[in-house]
Amino acid sequence: MQFSKSRNTTRWVIIFASFLIISLILWNTYTFFQIFKHEERLKMNLWANAQKTLINAGETTDLELPLEIFKNNTTIPIILTENDSIINTVNIDEEIVKNKKKAKDFLSGLKSENDPIVIEYVPGKFQYLYYGDSALLNKLKYYPVALLLIIVLFAGLVYNFYRSTKMATQNKLWAGMAKETAHQIGTPLSSLIGWVEILKADDVEESTIAEIEKDIDRLQTITERFSKIGSEPKLENKDIIEETQKSYDYLQSRFSKQVEFSFNAPKEPIMVLMNPTLHSWTIENLVKNAIDAMKGRGKLALEVIQDGNLVKINVSDTGNGIPKKQFKSVFEPGFTTKKRGWGLGLSLTKRIVEEYHKGTIKVLNSEIGKGTTMQVSFKKSKLI
Repeated sequence: MQFSKSRNTTRWVIIFASFLIISLILWNTYTFFQIFKHEERLKMNLWANAQKTLINAGETTDLELPLEIFKNNTTIPIILTENDSIINTVNIDEEIVKNKKKAKDFLSGLKSENDPIVIEYVPGKFQYLYYGDSALLNKLKYYPVALLLIIVLFAGLVYNFYRSTKMATQNKLWAGMAKETAHQIGTPLSSLIGWVEILKADDVEESTIAEIEKDIDRLQTITERFSKIGSEPKLENKDIIEETQKSYDYLQSRFSKQVEFSFNAPKEPIMVLMNPTLHSWTIENLVKNAIDAMKGRGKLALEVIQDGNLVKINVSDTGNGIPKKQFKSVFEPGFTTKKRGWGLGLSLTKRIVEEYHKGTIKVLNSEIGKGTTMQVSFKKSKLI
């Protein structure tokens, strides 16, 4: 507990320090922007005084300094007006200057950027100097935005790395727990097999022993499933119709008669590279999920369809249905609409189908109050 508190404190210190650093960078950027803006205002005041000197120049006036001021301004756009007419432009594209509408629009833009400088070159006569921000100032203006974007991207990368690492650790934990569960189930399972042999020797009714053996086989299958989590499963060239039928028959015999089962598939075999144990888990999860959606009462249809190079398995129910916005989230770990359960069934199914069998799984269609169809697709095997 102490370690957890310490880690949370460290995390908040890092977050606060990061926020403080970002705030200082943004504040400094704003300060630099204001300093440069003030300096450009001073330059424009010098330009305005040079303009006034030029207008009032006589034969003995030294024009070297005013002309030097004009010459040195190569970045700040200027429009000089008198009596609402443009009389001079500096550092503005010729195409804009020649087009009256564009020039007027450009002047409106300058008016919004900075207050004009009034030049009273003789008493009662005025010129107005409108100027915009230089290229450097404009770049500095957008620098905080660029900086924030970089920080957001960096934070996204850190978060993604942290989440991936956390998920990898969780996956290892789940795989370890699954293998340990399989190991723990193995001991009583071996004992049960021994007790079945004793029952056979005591001439217990064969039908009773046969049913017990079916459940023992099922426990062995479940044990094998859990032992395969986290390991690369061995794929075999199997008839997907036969393997699906096996799972279907077992589930049908174990569920209430209030569920009306139906199975439809082509007559000829369809070969697919698969792991029979994990495929059985896929079918079981989809069927159980469908029965849960119907609250143990309704119609459940399982259909195998051959579609070109693909074989598709549709599991349809007459349950509550799924809202369209949840079509993808139902496969996320932890997602469940039930009061009990961890929401891992469809997540495991997705992993088995997509990672191990290179297939796809999706909600084919669903209608609230009428039911849902889940579809699993696999590529047919080229092996014979």
